[in-house]
Amino acid sequence: MKALKYIMSFTLVFLIGCAEDDNDLNFLDNVVAPTNVSALFQISQDNSGLVTITPNSEGAVSYNITLGDDTTEPVNLKQGETIDHTYPEGTYTVTLEAIGITGLKSTVTQPLVVSFRAPENLEVTATINASNPFIIDVSATANYAASFNVFFDTSNVDEEPTPLAIDGTVSFEYPSVGDYTIKVVALSGGSETLETTQVVTITTPTELPIDFEIFDSTVLGDFGGATVSVVENPQIDEVNGSAKVAQIIKGAGETWAGNVITTSTPIDLSTKQFIKMNVWSPRPGGKMTLKLENLTDQNIFFEKEITTVGNSAWEEVVFDVSAIDLSQDYQKIVLFFDFGTVGDGSSGWTFFIDNIKQQKPPTSGGGNHVTPINFETPYELSSFDGGGISLIANPDTSGNPSTTVAEMIKGAGQVWAGSKITVPEPFNFDNSTTVTIKVWSPRAGLNLLAKFEDAVPWPDVASTAEITATTTVANQWEDLTFDFSGIDTAIDWYNLVLIMDNGTVGDGSSNYTIYLDAVSTDPMLDFEPKFTLSSFDGGGISVIANPDTNGNPSSMVAEMIKGAGQVWAGSKITVPEPFSFDGGTTLTVKVWSPRTGLNLLAKFEDAVPWPDVASTAEITATTTVANQWEDLTFDFSGIDTAIDWYNLVLIMDNGTTGDGSSNYTIYIDDIDIN
Repeated sequence: MKALKYIMSFTLVFLIGCAEDDNDLNFLDNVVAPTNVSALFQISQDNSGLVTITPNSEGAVSYNITLGDDTTEPVNLKQGETIDHTYPEGTYTVTLEAIGITGLKSTVTQPLVVSFRAPENLEVTATINASNPFIIDVSATANYAASFNVFFDTSNVDEEPTPLAIDGTVSFEYPSVGDYTIKVVALSGGSETLETTQVVTITTPTELPIDFEIFDSTVLGDFGGATVSVVENPQIDEVNGSAKVAQIIKGAGETWAGNVITTSTPIDLSTKQFIKMNVWSPRPGGKMTLKLENLTDQNIFFEKEITTVGNSAWEEVVFDVSAIDLSQDYQKIVLFFDFGTVGDGSSGWTFFIDNIKQQKPPTSGGGNHVTPINFETPYELSSFDGGGISLIANPDTSGNPSTTVAEMIKGAGQVWAGSKITVPEPFNFDNSTTVTIKVWSPRAGLNLLAKFEDAVPWPDVASTAEITATTTVANQWEDLTFDFSGIDTAIDWYNLVLIMDNGTVGDGSSNYTIYLDAVSTDPMLDFEPKFTLSSFDGGGISVIANPDTNGNPSSMVAEMIKGAGQVWAGSKITVPEPFSFDGGTTLTVKVWSPRTGLNLLAKFEDAVPWPDVASTAEITATTTVANQWEDLTFDFSGIDTAIDWYNLVLIMDNGTTGDGSSNYTIYIDDIDIN
C-alpha cells in the first residue's frame, strides 16, 4: 500500500484527542455516517491489469474494500491510502465500506472494467455550474474505459490532467470569460487511448449590482496611468465584509487617469437614480468623481463628484445622478480619484471599491434610508490626551427630554485633553454660522471650547476655527452659543473638537464630567438613533456595546431579552420612513444566539398602532449555531410593496414563555433588505 498523508485525517485524530482531554464527547452525537463514498480506479496502460484504487468520502476515517475478484478478505485502508491490485481482463464489482469516526458505516458498490481493448464511443458532458458561471463541470462515458484524464485548457502549457472516475464529475473555475477547449482522454488497461475535444464558452453579464465576487475582469479598463484589478479585500469590517474588491492605483501619468467598467447592457436609470458603492481611500477628504458615459459616444456623459471621508477605512458613498438625461444610454461607469492631480502609484494613491448598486431617490426626508440598521452612530467619536466621550442614557431628562446624550470626561492627562466628533460629510454653514450646544455641567463657570478642524489628521491640521463659551448654571441643562461668523465656509470642516477648561488638567471626577446634546450644526448632532426601539408583553431591547466582536466587528449592537410575560413577548423597531423593498425582498439580520434551534420571527407592520394594525407580513428563521454570530435570512418575496411598512417586530421562540435568562438573550445587528 502507498500511504498518503492527509491533513483531514490528522485533524480528526486531533479533535478526538482534545475531546478526550476535556471528557466531553457530546459533539459526536451529531456525527452521521460517511457520505459521497466513491473510488478512483487508475489502470496501468501496459496490459498488466494493475489497478490503483483510491477510496474517498466525506466523514470516513477508514475503508473496507472488497476487490470483487477471487480475493476473499476485504482490504482495510485509512483515509488517504491507496491499494494496487492486479486483475485479469473482465468486469468486477468493487464494494466500498466507509467507516466514520463513531463507527457508523456506509456501503456502496462501483463497477470496474479491466480491458486491454481501446476505449470506444467516448461521450463528454460539459455544463456550466448553476452557482457560478465561471465553473465548468465535466463528466464522461466510454465503452471499455476505466477512467479519464481531463485537460481544461489552462494557461499552463504543461497542464497536469485531472483524473475523472467512471460516473464521476470534475470541475474547474476559469479566471475570465472566453472560449476554452476541453480535452478528455479515455483510458483502459491497454496502451491505446481515445480522446476528444469540446469547446466551452464562459460568459456572464456585467450589470448592477456589482460586487466583484463572481466577476468578468475583462470588462475592467484603465487609462492615463491608472490600473485596476480584482483583489482580496484588504480590510474586512462591518461596512464591507466582501471577500473580493476592485483595487485602483493612480500612477504617475495624467491628471485625468482613471478606470472604467463596461456593462453588458445600458444601465436602467428610469427609477433608481442614486448610485452607491463602498470606497476605501487612504487619505481623508479626497475627491471622487463618477462619470456615466455612452458606450460609443464619449461626448454623451454625466458626472458627479463627492468627497470621501477617507482615513483608510471602508465607507459608503452615494452619487445623485437624478439630473441625468434619460433620453440617452449609458453603459460605462468611469471613476476618477482626485481628478486634476497626478498620482504616484504609491499606497497614498491606492484605492478600493466594491458593491456598486442603484437605489431610488428618497421619497421624503432627504437622502437618509432606513436600512441598513446597524446601531452605530452616523459619525465617529474619539478622544485624545486624557479625554473621553461615549453615548449614554440621559441622566437628567428635566430640561432635556432626549433619551440619549454624549458624556464627556476630562481625565488626568494633558491640559488640552478633549474629544472629537468626525462626520462623513463636511459641516455645512450655508444657513447659519452660529452653533448652539445643549450642555449639562456640574458647575457654573466651566469653559467649553468648540473647535472645527479640516480633514487632515493631527498634528498636520491645516485649518481650524475655535470659540469658547462658559456655563452659567450647575447641575442642569442650558444652551451654550458659539458665534462662528468669521469661519471660512470654503473649507471642508470634518471635525468638531470639544475641550472643557482648556489649560487645566482634569481628574476624571464628576467635577470634570459634562453631558452634551443637540449640537445645532448641519448635520444636526442630537445623538438619537434614526429609529425607535420599543418592547411589549415581557420583551426588552436596548443598544449596548458588542459583547462578542469575533465574527462581527461592530462596536454597538442591540440586546434583546424575552422575560417572563406573554408567549409572544418581543420588541419593535419603528423607522421614520417606510422600509423599502425596491432593491429586493430578502431581510437579513446578523444574530448572536445562546443556542441552536432558536426561532426568530420577523414581522413587518404598517403604521397603525397595535392592536388596530391593518397589515402584517411575517417569516420565521432558525439559528444554526450557538454563542457566535450568523446571518439569518427571511424571504419576504410575497410582501405587498404598495403598503408603507413602518415597524419591524422581532419575537424569539414565539409561543414559548421566556425567563429573562441568558438562554433568552440574543444580540442583533446589521438589519438590511436586499
